[in-house]
Amino acid sequence: MIKKTKKGTQISRRVILPLLGSTLLLPILGFGKSSVNEITIPEEDEEYQTLLKPDGTAVKVKVSTIKNSKIIQKNISNESFLNWLGRKL
Repeated sequence: MIKKTKKGTQISRRVILPLLGSTLLLPILGFGKSSVNEITIPEEDEEYQTLLKPDGTAVKVKVSTIKNSKIIQKNISNESFLNWLGRKL
């Protein structure tokens, strides 16, 4: 019920509650859905390999990334590997 007073129109609770209830239905109706083209599904067929970082932590890396990477030195000695890790013999 809308009442007119000297200051203007006054809105009652009977008008506000249905408005609030209808705004809660907007997510259910799906006005904010994105199109199918925008959603990217990660490829789970991709193989991963576990590699070691210089700080000693293990990291999972895609095999395709490893194939595209540049090899600086193919075979290294244990001593140079430990120096790369930051450990002394």
